[in-house]
Amino acid sequence: MLRFRNWALGELEVAVCNALWDQGESDVRGMYELVGRPRGITSNTIQSAMERMYRKGVLQRRKVSHAFVYEPAMSRAEFAAGVLEGVSAALGQAGAQPLMAAFVERAEQADPATLDQLEALLRQARERREP
Repeated sequence: MLRFRNWALGELEVAVCNALWDQGESDVRGMYELVGRPRGITSNTIQSAMERMYRKGVLQRRKVSHAFVYEPAMSRAEFAAGVLEGVSAALGQAGAQPLMAAFVERAEQADPATLDQLEALLRQARERREP
């Protein structure tokens, strides 16, 4: 199980992750064009962010010619599960109910389809638990 208790992602890091989850992989130059330039962020800042994310274990990389090509170290779902696990662990047993209530409230605010998806996921979870 992935654990995410001791780190958080900033706004730029989240943008890089989302771009990589959508696109699959990129070098710093490509990520600069996709994420940095539109935000007025330098290529060096993108490179620093991607290096930090690599050291955190959020990204993997491999050397291609003279540059690193980065890709996510986990799927969006794995990342979300890990973040949720970290928050749950930080809140402890007493925090389980408020955490679930906040999650449901967020789903309600999104749109009716999101709440329907949550209900379907709960049904599937119950079906998996039944003998």
